[in-house]
Amino acid sequence: MGPIPLQRDIVQRPGTVLPGQGVDPRRVARTSLPGIPQASAAARRFVRAALAEWAGLGLPSTGEFGERLTDDALTVASELVTNAVVHAGTTVELLLGLEDSAGPEPAALVLEITDHHPARSVRDDRAERPDPAEYGRGLQLVATLAESWGITYRTGLKTVWARLPGDDRYGLPDTPAAGGSAQGSGPRTGRIIAPTAGHAARDDVGWGGRGGLSFLAEASGLLAGQLDEDLVASTAGGLLVPRLADWCAIWLESEGGGPGAAPRLAGIWHRDEARAELLRPALEKEPLRLPGSVGTGPVPMPWPGCATAGYGKATGAALAHRIISGGRTLGAVLVGREGADHIPDDAAALLADFVRRLGLAVGAARAYTRQATISRILQRGLLPSKVAEIPGVTSALVYEPGDDGVVGGDFYDLFPCPGGRWCFVLGDVQGSGPEAAVVTGLARPWLRLLSREGFSVGEVLDRLNRLLLDDAMEAAEAAALMVAAAGGQQIQGGEQAQDGSQSRFLSLLYGDLVPLPDGGVRCTVASAGHPLPLLLRPDGSVSPAAEPQVLLGIVEDVAYESQSFELMPGDSLLCVTDGVTERRSGRLMFDDGDGLARVLAGCAGLPAAGMADRIKQAVHDFAERPPDDDLALLVLQVDGYADVRGSSAGE
Repeated sequence: MGPIPLQRDIVQRPGTVLPGQGVDPRRVARTSLPGIPQASAAARRFVRAALAEWAGLGLPSTGEFGERLTDDALTVASELVTNAVVHAGTTVELLLGLEDSAGPEPAALVLEITDHHPARSVRDDRAERPDPAEYGRGLQLVATLAESWGITYRTGLKTVWARLPGDDRYGLPDTPAAGGSAQGSGPRTGRIIAPTAGHAARDDVGWGGRGGLSFLAEASGLLAGQLDEDLVASTAGGLLVPRLADWCAIWLESEGGGPGAAPRLAGIWHRDEARAELLRPALEKEPLRLPGSVGTGPVPMPWPGCATAGYGKATGAALAHRIISGGRTLGAVLVGREGADHIPDDAAALLADFVRRLGLAVGAARAYTRQATISRILQRGLLPSKVAEIPGVTSALVYEPGDDGVVGGDFYDLFPCPGGRWCFVLGDVQGSGPEAAVVTGLARPWLRLLSREGFSVGEVLDRLNRLLLDDAMEAAEAAALMVAAAGGQQIQGGEQAQDGSQSRFLSLLYGDLVPLPDGGVRCTVASAGHPLPLLLRPDGSVSPAAEPQVLLGIVEDVAYESQSFELMPGDSLLCVTDGVTERRSGRLMFDDGDGLARVLAGCAGLPAAGMADRIKQAVHDFAERPPDDDLALLVLQVDGYADVRGSSAGE
């Protein structure tokens, strides 16, 4: 199939399904997806869920939608979202609309995929073609599956739409052709990742049509759904064998290794699992590394005799491909077909497209791993290596960074100060990533310095607030000078800079503890825009232990105040960040209706560690999905609780 002419600059697709134009809102479903590799898998789940919901509502036209249309919708959504993520890298909006039949026209599904990078490139067949490793078959796939499609440009937006009819007038029949499978019916999701144990048969139907396109679309989502390069390789092996090959092996270059470092064998897959081990010794002995001069195309390879030793077939065809992402070689793939002198052209072309997607997935997994590693190193450097032990007080700390691989904004500290004081800190910097790390790296040392200089709790917050404002002003002035030098507009202090930097402000809970001569401690605490600490008495009563005040780094003329109270044996003080109080389950938050106080009241009678564990578990159990924000909580419990509990029990 030759190049597909793009339908550009369409003002509005006829019959478009958009809400607010007299269309039943139940027939329109939309979602927003982040510009990350996992977006295509999320798009497929969304489309499948929307179709199931429409069927459950009994909408008339869904009766005309069979398995083929469902598969086509999943395929188109997956491939176009993948293309938007790869080429635009912005948030992707997906709209799915349901059109009823009108006269001779069948019912239809309409998909609209919108990104925020409306680049217009003029097609010139005489110009040098871009590296196909950076481009998939998305538009060719849409043209194959859709009745009509097009691209609409608006200010700041680009939308690719496709209309899929509800019958099979524009597709191939589902019924098998005489003597075998329907040509081009292709694998569907459930069959793509079918188990390969035993002597599974290789799929030798033609791969040049719908089957190949569907395979690639599903494979893209499955590969992009992995964030570990070994899982990417394992998924790829399971997809290739036995669909395209009798066996395959994948090598990955060692990241950070020198030029002479040999690639490692990530895995071997064979349609007969028992025979995979026959290949391993020879392939481990001679790692596959293809020179850059071979380009991105297939390289015929000698057939390894151990691949068929003892099984009657003495020969076969083998092809190797470099795994490439961003112009860098990340490894190599070797596939083999037994009893053949070559691999069919359709299968070879499909294999080449598959390896390109494999390269993108391995590159994305490595980028995620690098980011997560850097975040862990930063996090360790920004948090104390150990917390102080306070005489007469038992502390229990829970800290769980978010699972997005980005350094978070939560931090804590517990340290001694002159004069027999111990200070505790729980803070949450606005945002995450490098900006949050900068503020954390400044705030925690400043707090220790100010505390050890003998300033009171309120004075420490006053001075920290002034330091944050001064630092933010200097950053804003520097950014303004840079923009002015470039001919841009001046940036006002306190606003977001055009280089992406933001005002540096944080919420903070800070206090100190001073032991009392007759037992217990005197606690002085202040909260600056932070969830208030909760005081738990032995009888199970719970009350806030501070007053709310403004965030640090926001207002210049503010004097922070502190509250003081006594913690007696058996009393406990709970301090948390908003990762606890604002943990979400749908529209509900964990602390709605004083939810945290209720859980804490149920902890009466537990030691500090038991309280921390129970609250952490309650936060995790509040929603099905794991927490997506940093979670930090600190329990300070005055010793002697066992004695108090024992005397109460004896009365």
